[in-house]
Amino acid sequence: MQTKSEFSHWEKEILIYPCDLADVTQIREVSEKIKNEVGNVDILINNAGVVTGKYFHEHTHENIEQSMLINSCAPMHLTLEFLPEMMVRNHGAVCTVASSAGLISNPKMSVYAASKWAAVGWSDSVRLEMKQLGKNISFTTIMPFFINTGMFDGVKSKILPMLDPEKTSERIIRAIEKERKMLAMPLPYWFIRFSQGILPLSVFDWVMRDVLGIYDTMKEFKGRG
Repeated sequence: MQTKSEFSHWEKEILIYPCDLADVTQIREVSEKIKNEVGNVDILINNAGVVTGKYFHEHTHENIEQSMLINSCAPMHLTLEFLPEMMVRNHGAVCTVASSAGLISNPKMSVYAASKWAAVGWSDSVRLEMKQLGKNISFTTIMPFFINTGMFDGVKSKILPMLDPEKTSERIIRAIEKERKMLAMPLPYWFIRFSQGILPLSVFDWVMRDVLGIYDTMKEFKGRG
């Protein structure tokens, strides 16, 4: 597999466990296999995602279901498989790579945004639960702008550049190491929330649409095909 070949230079063995993350039965079976063959999981990174870049009325029911299952439900199911053991050992880290679409609404991303808003709310809620329960388990929620991996081919950004995959990965790793609660990039989380809180919605829309060009980013979206 491509992923395994990319890490072929590593001295340690890389294990690959294919899984359809839209299928909770497969998630449970593969997770059990990992626990039996590898053992305890110290760091879980929920990173898989899909996007359907079109207006909501153009979606099919299948589009909606796939987006919600993979972007929202899969991180919950996966975490539920590994979190209890982390809690017993009182050690672990869970990182969920959501999206800046989990903070800002955007045309032609309605279902994607809904799935990412759900992921952000869930991840940060469990972070608070772990703190309330006195567990030494960090939850980090990542909310990046478009990352240049091919998933968002065709996206046009007026001011904000697409993020470099390598540099973004490094920032995510550092965020996990430092037990950051939230990391949004390139616009910081606090700036987005602060702007939403103090600006009238019409003014916020104007900034997103006419100043930053966010609302037009998906007009020529193609994706990976």
